[in-house]
Amino acid sequence: MARKAPSIATSEFQKRREQVLRSLKDAVGIVFAGEGGGDLRGSWRPNANFEYLTGITDEPGAAVLFDPKNDVPSKRVVLFLKPLDPEVEKWDGARDFIDSKLVAKYGVKTIFRSGRIPLVMRAAAQKSRKLACLHAFASHDAPVSPDLAMFQKVSQRIPGISIVDRTDLLAKMRSVKSKAERACMKEAVRISSIGYDEVLRTMQPGMNEFDVQETLEHAYRSNGSRGPAYNTIAGAGFNGTVLHYGANDQTMKDGDLIVIDSGADYRGYAADVTRTYPVNGRFTKRQKEIYSIVLKALEASIKKVRAGCTFQQIDKASRDIIKKAGYGDYFIHGIGHHLGVEVHDITPEGALREGAVITIEPGIYIPEENLGVRIEDDIVVTKSGHINLSKSIPKTVKDIESAMARR
Repeated sequence: MARKAPSIATSEFQKRREQVLRSLKDAVGIVFAGEGGGDLRGSWRPNANFEYLTGITDEPGAAVLFDPKNDVPSKRVVLFLKPLDPEVEKWDGARDFIDSKLVAKYGVKTIFRSGRIPLVMRAAAQKSRKLACLHAFASHDAPVSPDLAMFQKVSQRIPGISIVDRTDLLAKMRSVKSKAERACMKEAVRISSIGYDEVLRTMQPGMNEFDVQETLEHAYRSNGSRGPAYNTIAGAGFNGTVLHYGANDQTMKDGDLIVIDSGADYRGYAADVTRTYPVNGRFTKRQKEIYSIVLKALEASIKKVRAGCTFQQIDKASRDIIKKAGYGDYFIHGIGHHLGVEVHDITPEGALREGAVITIEPGIYIPEENLGVRIEDDIVVTKSGHINLSKSIPKTVKDIESAMARR
Protein backbone atom coordinates (compact mmCIF):
# COMPACT_ATOMS: atom_id res chain seq x y z
CA MET A 1 0.00 0.00 0.00
CA ALA A 2 1.33 3.43 -0.96
CA ARG A 3 2.27 5.72 1.91
CA LYS A 4 -0.28 8.49 2.46
CA ALA A 5 1.33 11.88 2.06
CA PRO A 6 0.76 14.18 5.06
CA SER A 7 -1.25 17.35 4.53
CA ILE A 8 -3.30 19.96 6.40
CA ALA A 9 -7.05 19.32 6.11
CA THR A 10 -9.53 22.11 5.34
CA SER A 11 -11.13 21.43 8.73
CA GLU A 12 -7.87 22.37 10.47
CA PHE A 13 -7.81 25.77 8.78
CA GLN A 14 -11.43 26.22 9.90
CA LYS A 15 -10.47 25.43 13.51
CA ARG A 16 -7.64 27.95 13.37
CA ARG A 17 -10.01 30.68 12.21
CA GLU A 18 -12.53 29.74 14.91
CA GLN A 19 -9.79 30.05 17.52
CA VAL A 20 -8.97 33.55 16.27
CA LEU A 21 -12.66 34.51 16.52
CA ARG A 22 -12.88 33.28 20.11
CA SER A 23 -9.68 35.03 21.08
CA LEU A 24 -10.66 38.36 19.54
CA LYS A 25 -13.91 38.36 21.58
CA ASP A 26 -15.47 41.69 20.57
CA ALA A 27 -12.72 43.10 18.34
CA VAL A 28 -12.52 43.07 14.54
CA GLY A 29 -9.35 41.83 12.86
CA ILE A 30 -8.14 41.41 9.29
CA VAL A 31 -5.17 39.57 7.77
CA PHE A 32 -3.94 40.42 4.28
CA ALA A 33 -2.29 37.99 1.85
CA GLY A 34 -0.23 40.75 0.28
CA GLU A 35 0.13 41.77 -3.33
CA GLY A 36 2.37 40.12 -5.88
CA GLY A 37 2.47 37.96 -8.94
CA GLY A 38 3.67 38.61 -12.47
CA ASP A 39 7.36 37.92 -11.80
CA LEU A 40 8.88 35.34 -14.13
CA ARG A 41 11.50 34.33 -11.55
CA GLY A 42 10.46 32.44 -8.44
CA SER A 43 6.93 32.02 -7.20
CA TRP A 44 4.68 34.29 -5.16
CA ARG A 45 3.90 33.31 -1.59
CA PRO A 46 1.36 35.04 0.67
CA ASN A 47 1.88 36.53 4.10
CA ALA A 48 2.59 33.62 6.43
CA ASN A 49 -0.30 34.44 8.78
CA PHE A 50 -2.75 34.46 5.87
CA GLU A 51 -1.42 31.12 4.60
CA TYR A 52 -1.64 29.67 8.12
CA LEU A 53 -5.28 30.74 8.47
CA THR A 54 -6.52 29.78 5.01
CA GLY A 55 -4.10 27.43 3.25
CA ILE A 56 -4.49 29.65 0.17
CA THR A 57 -1.22 30.29 -1.66
CA ASP A 58 -2.32 31.53 -5.09
CA GLU A 59 -4.52 34.59 -4.45
CA PRO A 60 -2.52 37.85 -4.34
CA GLY A 61 -4.61 40.68 -2.94
CA ALA A 62 -6.78 38.41 -0.79
CA ALA A 63 -7.73 39.06 2.85
CA VAL A 64 -9.60 37.31 5.65
CA LEU A 65 -11.69 39.37 8.07
CA PHE A 66 -12.81 38.37 11.56
CA ASP A 67 -16.00 39.98 12.92
CA PRO A 68 -16.96 38.17 16.16
CA LYS A 69 -19.96 40.42 16.90
CA ASN A 70 -21.68 39.99 13.56
CA ASP A 71 -25.29 38.92 14.08
CA VAL A 72 -25.04 36.44 11.20
CA PRO A 73 -22.75 33.54 12.22
CA SER A 74 -21.80 32.77 8.61
CA LYS A 75 -20.43 36.32 8.23
CA ARG A 76 -18.13 36.29 11.24
CA VAL A 77 -15.33 35.12 8.98
CA VAL A 78 -15.23 36.65 5.51
CA LEU A 79 -12.74 35.81 2.78
CA PHE A 80 -12.07 38.52 0.20
CA LEU A 81 -10.60 37.71 -3.22
CA LYS A 82 -9.61 40.11 -5.98
CA PRO A 83 -12.13 40.46 -8.83
CA LEU A 84 -11.85 38.19 -11.83
CA ASP A 85 -10.01 39.74 -14.76
CA PRO A 86 -10.48 37.79 -18.02
CA GLU A 87 -7.72 39.72 -19.78
CA VAL A 88 -5.13 38.95 -17.09
CA GLU A 89 -6.33 35.37 -16.77
CA LYS A 90 -5.58 34.72 -20.44
CA TRP A 91 -1.95 35.08 -19.41
CA ASP A 92 -1.89 33.81 -15.83
CA GLY A 93 -4.62 31.17 -15.79
CA ALA A 94 -8.34 31.10 -15.02
CA ARG A 95 -9.54 31.69 -11.46
CA ASP A 96 -12.61 30.25 -9.80
CA PHE A 97 -16.03 31.89 -9.62
CA ILE A 98 -17.48 32.36 -6.15
CA ASP A 99 -19.90 29.46 -5.78
CA SER A 100 -20.63 26.50 -3.53
CA LYS A 101 -17.57 24.65 -4.84
CA LEU A 102 -15.26 27.49 -3.81
CA VAL A 103 -16.96 27.74 -0.42
CA ALA A 104 -16.35 24.01 0.13
CA LYS A 105 -12.80 24.21 -1.16
CA TYR A 106 -11.75 26.91 1.31
CA GLY A 107 -14.14 26.07 4.14
CA VAL A 108 -15.31 29.70 4.39
CA LYS A 109 -19.06 30.30 4.20
CA THR A 110 -18.85 33.92 3.07
CA ILE A 111 -16.61 34.95 0.18
CA PHE A 112 -16.71 38.41 -1.40
CA ARG A 113 -14.59 40.26 -3.91
CA SER A 114 -12.07 42.66 -2.41
CA GLY A 115 -13.97 45.72 -3.62
CA ARG A 116 -16.39 45.13 -0.73
CA ILE A 117 -13.74 45.39 2.00
CA PRO A 118 -14.45 49.09 2.77
CA LEU A 119 -18.19 48.49 3.14
CA VAL A 120 -17.82 45.38 5.30
CA MET A 121 -15.08 46.93 7.44
CA ARG A 122 -17.11 50.09 8.06
CA ALA A 123 -20.14 48.10 9.21
CA ALA A 124 -18.03 45.85 11.46
CA ALA A 125 -16.16 48.81 12.98
CA GLN A 126 -19.36 50.75 13.69
CA LYS A 127 -20.79 47.79 15.59
CA SER A 128 -17.65 46.67 17.42
CA ARG A 129 -15.86 50.00 18.00
CA LYS A 130 -12.70 47.95 18.59
CA LEU A 131 -10.14 46.97 15.93
CA ALA A 132 -7.38 44.45 16.69
CA CYS A 133 -3.98 44.47 14.97
CA LEU A 134 -2.93 40.95 13.97
CA HIS A 135 -0.06 41.72 11.59
CA ALA A 136 3.31 42.26 13.25
CA PHE A 137 4.09 45.92 13.81
CA ALA A 138 6.69 47.57 11.59
CA SER A 139 9.74 49.47 12.81
CA HIS A 140 9.48 53.26 12.67
CA ASP A 141 11.43 53.51 9.39
CA ALA A 142 9.28 50.97 7.52
CA PRO A 143 5.76 51.22 6.09
CA VAL A 144 2.97 50.80 8.65
CA SER A 145 1.59 47.25 8.84
CA PRO A 146 -1.41 46.86 6.47
CA ASP A 147 -4.10 46.31 9.08
CA LEU A 148 -2.95 49.22 11.24
CA ALA A 149 -2.81 51.46 8.16
CA MET A 150 -6.43 50.57 7.41
CA PHE A 151 -7.55 50.96 11.02
CA GLN A 152 -6.04 54.45 11.26
CA LYS A 153 -8.11 55.52 8.26
CA VAL A 154 -11.24 53.92 9.73
CA SER A 155 -10.71 55.70 13.06
CA GLN A 156 -10.50 59.06 11.25
CA ARG A 157 -13.96 58.45 9.82
CA ILE A 158 -15.78 56.79 12.74
CA PRO A 159 -15.45 58.46 16.15
CA GLY A 160 -14.89 56.37 19.25
CA ILE A 161 -12.86 53.61 17.59
CA SER A 162 -10.14 51.96 19.68
CA ILE A 163 -7.20 50.10 18.15
CA VAL A 164 -5.72 47.29 20.25
CA ASP A 165 -2.57 45.20 19.99
CA ARG A 166 -3.25 41.49 19.36
CA THR A 167 -0.09 40.79 17.40
CA ASP A 168 0.77 38.06 19.90
CA LEU A 169 -2.30 35.97 19.02
CA LEU A 170 -1.09 34.33 15.82
CA ALA A 171 2.46 34.10 17.13
CA LYS A 172 1.25 31.95 20.02
CA MET A 173 -0.98 29.86 17.79
CA ARG A 174 1.70 29.22 15.18
CA SER A 175 4.33 28.37 17.80
CA VAL A 176 2.48 25.17 18.75
CA LYS A 177 2.29 22.70 15.89
CA SER A 178 -0.64 20.36 15.42
CA LYS A 179 -0.22 16.67 14.70
CA ALA A 180 -0.74 17.36 10.99
CA GLU A 181 1.81 20.19 10.99
CA ARG A 182 4.39 18.02 12.71
CA ALA A 183 3.76 15.29 10.14
CA CYS A 184 4.42 17.77 7.32
CA MET A 185 7.62 18.93 8.98
CA LYS A 186 8.73 15.35 9.57
CA GLU A 187 8.21 14.74 5.85
CA ALA A 188 10.21 17.87 4.99
CA VAL A 189 13.09 16.52 7.07
CA ARG A 190 12.78 13.05 5.53
CA ILE A 191 13.08 14.55 2.06
CA SER A 192 16.02 16.67 3.24
CA SER A 193 17.80 13.55 4.50
CA ILE A 194 17.72 12.09 0.99
CA GLY A 195 19.54 15.17 -0.27
CA TYR A 196 22.19 14.94 2.42
CA ASP A 197 22.69 11.24 1.71
CA GLU A 198 23.27 12.09 -1.94
CA VAL A 199 25.88 14.69 -0.99
CA LEU A 200 27.72 12.18 1.20
CA ARG A 201 27.63 9.70 -1.66
CA THR A 202 28.91 12.02 -4.40
CA MET A 203 30.94 14.92 -2.99
CA GLN A 204 34.61 15.10 -4.03
CA PRO A 205 37.41 17.70 -4.05
CA GLY A 206 37.40 19.69 -7.28
CA MET A 207 33.61 19.96 -7.40
CA ASN A 208 31.96 23.35 -7.17
CA GLU A 209 29.91 24.42 -4.14
CA PHE A 210 27.00 24.78 -6.54
CA ASP A 211 27.24 21.06 -7.33
CA VAL A 212 26.42 20.40 -3.68
CA GLN A 213 23.49 22.82 -3.79
CA GLU A 214 22.17 21.22 -6.96
CA THR A 215 22.54 17.70 -5.54
CA LEU A 216 20.47 18.66 -2.50
CA GLU A 217 17.76 20.56 -4.32
CA HIS A 218 17.40 18.00 -7.10
CA ALA A 219 16.85 15.34 -4.44
CA TYR A 220 14.20 17.52 -2.77
CA ARG A 221 12.26 18.02 -6.00
CA SER A 222 12.58 14.35 -6.95
CA ASN A 223 11.13 13.15 -3.66
CA GLY A 224 7.97 15.17 -3.06
CA SER A 225 9.16 18.73 -2.40
CA ARG A 226 8.79 21.74 -4.67
CA GLY A 227 12.27 22.86 -3.60
CA PRO A 228 14.26 24.30 -0.70
CA ALA A 229 12.56 26.11 2.16
CA TYR A 230 15.20 28.86 1.96
CA ASN A 231 18.35 29.67 0.02
CA THR A 232 20.82 26.80 0.39
CA ILE A 233 24.17 27.63 1.98
CA ALA A 234 27.09 25.53 0.74
CA GLY A 235 30.30 27.17 1.94
CA ALA A 236 33.66 25.41 1.79
CA GLY A 237 36.85 26.52 3.52
CA PHE A 238 36.73 30.22 4.42
CA ASN A 239 33.19 30.46 3.04
CA GLY A 240 32.04 28.16 5.83
CA THR A 241 32.85 30.94 8.31
CA VAL A 242 30.36 33.31 6.64
CA LEU A 243 27.02 32.74 8.35
CA HIS A 244 24.69 33.54 5.45
CA TYR A 245 27.06 32.79 2.59
CA GLY A 246 25.06 32.48 -0.59
CA ALA A 247 27.30 32.65 -3.67
CA ASN A 248 27.93 28.87 -3.69
CA ASP A 249 30.29 29.27 -6.65
CA GLN A 250 33.76 28.29 -5.44
CA THR A 251 35.74 25.13 -6.14
CA MET A 252 36.02 22.85 -3.10
CA LYS A 253 39.60 21.93 -2.20
CA ASP A 254 41.06 18.77 -0.77
CA GLY A 255 41.22 19.35 3.00
CA ASP A 256 38.30 21.79 3.14
CA LEU A 257 35.30 21.44 5.40
CA ILE A 258 32.00 22.47 3.87
CA VAL A 259 29.15 23.93 5.93
CA ILE A 260 25.84 22.93 4.33
CA ASP A 261 22.71 24.67 5.61
CA SER A 262 19.68 23.53 3.64
CA GLY A 263 16.23 22.05 4.06
CA ALA A 264 13.30 21.02 1.92
CA ASP A 265 9.91 22.68 1.86
CA TYR A 266 6.94 20.35 2.11
CA ARG A 267 3.41 21.74 1.63
CA GLY A 268 4.54 25.10 2.97
CA TYR A 269 6.43 23.75 6.00
CA ALA A 270 10.19 24.06 6.35
CA ALA A 271 13.01 21.78 7.36
CA ASP A 272 16.21 23.54 8.44
CA VAL A 273 19.28 21.34 8.77
CA THR A 274 23.00 22.11 8.91
CA ARG A 275 25.80 19.62 8.57
CA THR A 276 29.55 20.15 8.25
CA TYR A 277 31.40 17.56 6.15
CA PRO A 278 35.02 17.04 5.08
CA VAL A 279 35.12 17.42 1.31
CA ASN A 280 37.59 14.55 0.92
CA GLY A 281 35.77 12.28 3.37
CA ARG A 282 38.22 12.50 6.29
CA PHE A 283 38.47 15.08 9.09
CA THR A 284 41.93 16.37 9.96
CA LYS A 285 42.97 16.27 13.62
CA ARG A 286 42.27 20.01 13.98
CA GLN A 287 38.92 19.81 12.20
CA LYS A 288 37.92 16.87 14.38
CA GLU A 289 38.85 18.87 17.50
CA ILE A 290 36.58 21.80 16.63
CA TYR A 291 33.83 19.58 15.26
CA SER A 292 33.73 17.53 18.44
CA ILE A 293 33.28 20.66 20.57
CA VAL A 294 30.34 21.82 18.46
CA LEU A 295 28.74 18.37 18.48
CA LYS A 296 29.09 18.17 22.26
CA ALA A 297 27.47 21.59 22.56
CA LEU A 298 24.60 20.57 20.29
CA GLU A 299 23.91 17.43 22.30
CA ALA A 300 23.99 19.37 25.58
CA SER A 301 21.47 21.89 24.29
CA ILE A 302 19.15 19.22 22.91
CA LYS A 303 19.10 17.55 26.34
CA LYS A 304 17.75 20.78 27.84
CA VAL A 305 14.67 20.84 25.60
CA ARG A 306 11.27 20.23 27.17
CA ALA A 307 8.07 22.22 27.60
CA GLY A 308 8.71 25.16 29.93
CA CYS A 309 12.38 25.68 29.07
CA THR A 310 13.61 28.83 27.36
CA PHE A 311 15.91 29.57 24.46
CA GLN A 312 18.19 31.26 26.98
CA GLN A 313 18.64 27.96 28.85
CA ILE A 314 19.21 26.06 25.62
CA ASP A 315 21.73 28.65 24.44
CA LYS A 316 23.62 28.59 27.74
CA ALA A 317 24.14 24.82 27.54
CA SER A 318 26.00 25.19 24.23
CA ARG A 319 27.73 28.46 25.04
CA ASP A 320 29.16 27.17 28.32
CA ILE A 321 30.82 24.25 26.53
CA ILE A 322 32.19 26.37 23.70
CA LYS A 323 33.47 29.05 26.13
CA LYS A 324 35.14 26.44 28.33
CA ALA A 325 36.94 25.09 25.27
CA GLY A 326 38.27 28.59 24.60
CA TYR A 327 36.13 29.47 21.57
CA GLY A 328 33.46 31.72 23.06
CA ASP A 329 34.37 34.60 20.76
CA TYR A 330 33.94 32.32 17.75
CA PHE A 331 30.30 31.41 18.50
CA ILE A 332 28.74 34.57 17.12
CA HIS A 333 25.01 33.86 16.80
CA GLY A 334 22.04 32.63 18.80
CA ILE A 335 21.29 28.98 19.40
CA GLY A 336 18.20 28.64 17.21
CA HIS A 337 14.66 29.67 16.37
CA HIS A 338 11.12 28.43 15.87
CA LEU A 339 10.46 26.54 12.64
CA GLY A 340 7.23 26.15 10.67
CA VAL A 341 5.46 27.98 7.85
CA GLU A 342 8.53 30.22 7.78
CA VAL A 343 12.04 28.92 8.28
CA HIS A 344 12.55 31.63 10.93
CA ASP A 345 9.04 31.20 12.20
CA ILE A 346 7.21 33.79 14.25
CA THR A 347 8.32 33.58 17.89
CA PRO A 348 6.20 34.58 20.90
CA GLU A 349 7.59 35.74 24.21
CA GLY A 350 8.10 33.29 27.05
CA ALA A 351 8.96 29.64 27.56
CA LEU A 352 8.65 26.96 24.91
CA ARG A 353 5.34 25.15 24.81
CA GLU A 354 4.57 21.52 24.12
CA GLY A 355 4.28 21.03 20.37
CA ALA A 356 6.74 23.74 19.36
CA VAL A 357 9.33 22.85 16.72
CA ILE A 358 12.67 24.61 17.02
CA THR A 359 16.17 24.48 15.59
CA ILE A 360 19.33 24.13 17.65
CA GLU A 361 22.50 25.17 15.83
CA PRO A 362 25.72 25.90 17.72
CA GLY A 363 28.79 26.80 15.68
CA ILE A 364 32.43 27.81 15.81
CA TYR A 365 33.85 30.01 13.04
CA ILE A 366 37.61 30.68 12.78
CA PRO A 367 38.22 32.79 9.65
CA GLU A 368 42.01 32.89 10.13
CA GLU A 369 42.06 29.09 9.77
CA ASN A 370 39.45 28.92 6.99
CA LEU A 371 37.54 26.71 9.42
CA GLY A 372 33.83 26.86 10.13
CA VAL A 373 31.67 24.25 11.85
CA ARG A 374 27.93 24.40 12.44
CA ILE A 375 25.59 21.49 13.21
CA GLU A 376 21.82 21.99 13.33
CA ASP A 377 18.91 19.70 14.17
CA ASP A 378 15.13 20.20 14.11
CA ILE A 379 13.57 19.43 17.49
CA VAL A 380 9.96 18.90 18.58
CA VAL A 381 9.28 20.08 22.15
CA THR A 382 7.34 17.51 24.18
CA LYS A 383 5.90 17.68 27.69
CA SER A 384 8.80 15.79 29.25
CA GLY A 385 11.54 16.14 26.62
CA HIS A 386 11.94 16.27 22.87
CA ILE A 387 11.95 14.44 19.54
CA ASN A 388 14.84 14.99 17.14
CA LEU A 389 13.35 14.99 13.63
CA SER A 390 16.73 15.13 11.89
CA LYS A 391 18.72 12.63 13.95
CA SER A 392 19.00 10.19 11.03
CA ILE A 393 21.14 12.62 9.00
CA PRO A 394 24.76 11.61 9.83
CA LYS A 395 26.53 13.97 12.22
CA THR A 396 29.10 12.01 14.23
CA VAL A 397 32.64 11.90 12.87
CA LYS A 398 32.45 8.12 12.61
CA ASP A 399 29.12 8.10 10.76
CA ILE A 400 30.14 10.85 8.35
CA GLU A 401 33.45 9.23 7.47
CA SER A 402 31.84 5.80 7.12
CA ALA A 403 29.16 7.17 4.77
CA MET A 404 31.71 8.99 2.64
CA ALA A 405 34.00 5.95 2.49
CA ARG A 406 31.29 4.18 0.47
CA ARG A 407 31.53 6.67 -2.39
